[in-house]
Amino acid sequence: MSATSIAGDDKLSTSPNMSQGLSSQEAAARLSQYGPNQPAHAAHAATVLELLRLFLNPLVSILLIASLASFLLGDAADAILILVIVLLSVSINFVQTYRSQRAISNLREKVTPTATVLRDGRWSEIKRREVVPGDLVRICAGDLIPADGQLIESRDLYVQQAALTGESLPAEKEAQGRKNDTVKGPDAPDMVFLGTSVVSGTGTMVVLRTGSKTEFGEIAARLAARPEETEFERSMKHFGMLITRAVFFLVLFIVIVRVAAHKDAFESFVFAVALAVGLTPEFLPMISSVTLARGAIRMARDHVVVKHLSAIQNFGTIDVLCSDKTGTLTTGQMILASSMDCFGRSSDHPLELGYLNSKFETGIRSPLDVAILKTGRPGTDLYTKCDELPFDFERRRLSIILENKDTSRRLLITKGAPEGILDVCESCEVEGRLVAVDPDTRQRSRQTFNHLSEQGFRVLAVAYREVDGQTEFGVADERSLVLAGYLSFADPPSPDAAASLAAMKRDGVDVKILTGDNELVARHVCEQVGLMNPAVILGEELDTMTDPALQHLAEQTTVFARVSPMQKHRIIHALKQRSHVVGYMGDGINDAPSLHAADVGISVASAVDVARDAADIILLEPGLGILHNGIIEGRRASANVMKYLLMGTSSNFGNMFSMAGASIFLPFLPMLPTQILLNNFLYDTAQITIPTDKVDEQYIRRPRRWDMKLIRNFMILIGPISSIYDFLTFYVLLHFFHAGQREFHTGWFVESLATQTLVLFIIRTMGNPLKSRPSTPLAVTTVLIVIIGVLLPYSPLANLLGFTKLPGAYFSFLAISTATYLLLVEVAKHLLFRPREA
Repeated sequence: MSATSIAGDDKLSTSPNMSQGLSSQEAAARLSQYGPNQPAHAAHAATVLELLRLFLNPLVSILLIASLASFLLGDAADAILILVIVLLSVSINFVQTYRSQRAISNLREKVTPTATVLRDGRWSEIKRREVVPGDLVRICAGDLIPADGQLIESRDLYVQQAALTGESLPAEKEAQGRKNDTVKGPDAPDMVFLGTSVVSGTGTMVVLRTGSKTEFGEIAARLAARPEETEFERSMKHFGMLITRAVFFLVLFIVIVRVAAHKDAFESFVFAVALAVGLTPEFLPMISSVTLARGAIRMARDHVVVKHLSAIQNFGTIDVLCSDKTGTLTTGQMILASSMDCFGRSSDHPLELGYLNSKFETGIRSPLDVAILKTGRPGTDLYTKCDELPFDFERRRLSIILENKDTSRRLLITKGAPEGILDVCESCEVEGRLVAVDPDTRQRSRQTFNHLSEQGFRVLAVAYREVDGQTEFGVADERSLVLAGYLSFADPPSPDAAASLAAMKRDGVDVKILTGDNELVARHVCEQVGLMNPAVILGEELDTMTDPALQHLAEQTTVFARVSPMQKHRIIHALKQRSHVVGYMGDGINDAPSLHAADVGISVASAVDVARDAADIILLEPGLGILHNGIIEGRRASANVMKYLLMGTSSNFGNMFSMAGASIFLPFLPMLPTQILLNNFLYDTAQITIPTDKVDEQYIRRPRRWDMKLIRNFMILIGPISSIYDFLTFYVLLHFFHAGQREFHTGWFVESLATQTLVLFIIRTMGNPLKSRPSTPLAVTTVLIVIIGVLLPYSPLANLLGFTKLPGAYFSFLAISTATYLLLVEVAKHLLFRPREA
């Protein structure tokens, strides 16, 4: 496990200069030749293709064909109108969606993976997708391997290859000192692969394969393509299917009935298609994309970066947040408080040995290591490193083997969790002398670190033994140690932790602490931030529990202490089985499984590559306060998407139902196809500003999942109310105003647009619409669209659109009917929302 390297003359043909790396010009040429190092991400579709996809929507395609048919049949005016409305609708959809995609892409750039590459003789950080074959890449603990390659230098390097081999234990990797241009399998000791990660140690690799040609291949494509479908996306799909079925049967019904009644077949078909467009929420993808992107931008201002838009809704519906206490409840800034022997007497020897261990280790340096190294102990130049036994969560310790340059004596130094180290010690230091570890000594030693833990200190045990004459080392050599003593560390509570926890609880998020620390430290810290008398379960207890028992206890427990990464993973699954939406916050090498298992994986910008890559949400600054703000923004974004859905399934659905019914009984079409399309276009345009709307405080004060039942109820209750007023309008137009075809079309167009647009002011809030004010952009666009609808019959376009002037008395009826309609919808809305608020 010692360091090795390839001799300077034995160069890999893929890297022409081992001391300088590739030049910028050569790297650019290879990037052009081999393509971006992105095996799992298809190239973004060109802008033109994205636009063409909108035209490939079946309903849009049918309308374009209908426009062409109308033109060929001599009805140029209708053909042009249909074409203009379709083009305007698609253009707005495209522009808004494109802008939102650009915004989220810019946010992702802040957390894009990087690699440390030798270019032009300098080591520098570049984006991982820019790595090319022949690059020299430096890797260390916590890094994701950026491509497939061969090690040319290594030191105590262990790599987690579970994604490739299924083997849970890290594999040792070592440079072999020989030339190789061919990628070998994962068992090759000098080969490292994309999709694996460094657990400990350091190394330098020369890249052999990138992108889709890597060993990871299809596995990487599945993992890094689209994240697993969220509840939000599944519900959107179900909603789409519901609308699709309604549209299909409505169109089929209209065409069959009108053709059977010997009415014009082409006219009936175009009318039915226009009706289908009116019923289809074609702006839904755009509205949801813009709304979620706007939410992501607001979250970014609060130092929260969203990697996947689909994660925002789940982020807002989190009701359980699992996190370590360090850096969440505490500042994460460790301060060395004391160095003492096993009986609690002051001693420098534990610190001297602990300093040597931290100085020479190659794994990720923890805040405890940083605090130790700040003491700046002298004499480290007397030692050379022989070997390292990396930290793992089973042993919970790390050992370094050093050789004294003057005496050639070798020393194994171990530091880690006191519980585990005490069990492998056969003696301990007390006031400079060695004492055998008997039951009494063991008990007093335990009392020492328990007393420190009860005061909230993090405690490390430091032990050692001489290993002269030994050249190969393994975990079995951590035995018969001498316990030098303990190092204690203070980690002050975060100033805003108590307030943030109270805010989380108020807003329906239950925070659970999953920590590797012992229960005494965890309990003390929790009580300092207001979590009094927390229920605590130990990791060893979890191993004896059945899954149903754990599911029950997980809901009741606040603190899980001395838990391993796999136990954290099991806790998250247990909570999800109880129908909780679980967020998990982690930043370490072994947090990746839990970040993947949670509904929302959350990490921080300073986390290791493995954790950041696995997370859905990245906090640019740590802290519960920032996380809480992000959750609230997630709720606002999903609330605004829900408003559009409720609009589409209430008055809009009712109007389309009315139109279908009227088309059967009236001697003429209740509204011309172009008028239906114009009505729908204006109605949808009014809702473009929904993403800017304010959200009721009562809505964001608790997690709210996607509620398909509410959408169905809106369709069943609000839709018929809209239809009642439509049929009332039909009656008034025909029997009081004796309307002809043009007057009927105009009167119903204005009434339909006014009622289904202004009802947004009622539906947008769960409370009193007079007290909950909409955003200014939403209020302006909604009122403006209604004004446009009223003025169209009096505009120069009236004749082209098939409109005529309406008698003044009709507007009195319109005002009364619109006001009473809105009042009735308000009453119905309260009936629907009351059970939800109970």
